[in-house]
Amino acid sequence: MKISVVGGGIAGLTCALSLHAAGFRPRVSEAARAIEAVGVGINLLPHAVRELTELGLAEELASIALPPHRLNYHDRSGVPVWEEPLGTAAGYHWPQYSVHRGRLHLMLLAAVRERLGPHSLRTGRLFRRFEQTEADVRAHFVDRATGTPITEDADVLVGSDGIDSAVRAQLYPNEGPSHWNGVHMWRGVARYPHMLDGHSIVVAGGTPGAKFVAYPIEDPAAEGGEALMNWVLEVRHGRPNGPPPRTNRRITPAEARTGLADWNLPWIDLNRLAEHSSSVFEYPMLDRDPLPRWSFGRVTLLGDAAHPMFPMGMNGGSQSIVDARVLAWCLTREHDPATALLRYDSIRRPTVNAVVLANRNSGPEEVIARAEDHGGVLPSGRAESIADRYKHLSHGTVEQVNTHPSWTVPADPDGPTG
Repeated sequence: MKISVVGGGIAGLTCALSLHAAGFRPRVSEAARAIEAVGVGINLLPHAVRELTELGLAEELASIALPPHRLNYHDRSGVPVWEEPLGTAAGYHWPQYSVHRGRLHLMLLAAVRERLGPHSLRTGRLFRRFEQTEADVRAHFVDRATGTPITEDADVLVGSDGIDSAVRAQLYPNEGPSHWNGVHMWRGVARYPHMLDGHSIVVAGGTPGAKFVAYPIEDPAAEGGEALMNWVLEVRHGRPNGPPPRTNRRITPAEARTGLADWNLPWIDLNRLAEHSSSVFEYPMLDRDPLPRWSFGRVTLLGDAAHPMFPMGMNGGSQSIVDARVLAWCLTREHDPATALLRYDSIRRPTVNAVVLANRNSGPEEVIARAEDHGGVLPSGRAESIADRYKHLSHGTVEQVNTHPSWTVPADPDGPTG
């Protein structure tokens, strides 16, 4: 079966690796002319780490990532309002990882080139449109270097080309722009001494637009040394009347200090953090409405192309990785590709659509919003209830992750069907 994957990001590369592990030979087309180690931090939850582990990437991932032990919620003054263990400390069989997005991307790229061959990923190919019949699907690209049209025939086309997916736009031509909630995120990384115990993710503040997040993504392992700290400050600019902004405006250290001036967090020197940040960029917080359907014939969506979501609960990238594994599993379970894509759709879409909607209401970070309204620590059991509800709907509880049948395709075709 020939499978064409549009988009060479984290979702697209994980999709290629998953398809290859299931016995397929996918080809990936990426619009960017080169893949580089760009971006800031990302968290991979245990359900995603399990899938990467089953793809044989456990050692590579452990070598570039840090396993946080605790999630700490604080108010704007730095007073703790809730904390919980993460990863293996919480009872999962797999860790949670914090990692530089660019390093994760390059790790997946190296694995794709090693396993699928150096020509399995083609860069500089801009997707334009597709056309399909009952027998196949044809994708049309443009070579960005020469302007030459390119066509590629396949049995299945997977759109994993991000929040502004061109594949999604063809399936839903009247959808319109993505949704902005009026919040900009200032995102940066800085060399900074260990914060708290050196193994914590900290979320401080309250509602979206009044929140600060920090966690280490690289550690030199020297006692008392500096870690590479990922940080995010949310700034609300009000709801726009026009289309959502598309900016990655660079924030100066002076502007960053001004934005952080109203915060009083005793366990971190925010002025120093701003000064030591190599670069800080501003991004709008965007998502899209959940779709009623991802799969149409031989074409489907995956990752941010299918379910872009607000960055609450650390679920965006993690759910994309699970998408890839389920898609590969479904394609081995059905003789008809269109039936397989509908099966994938029915397994993944309801769960991830629920996460998209939950993230619009702050996801698990509802804990700090409710604490802000309450004026302090929530009554006993209330925070646990919020956190547990979100884990359950995202299929991320300890029991769900540890006991779910594997999406790895068994060597025996008569093996368990999950």
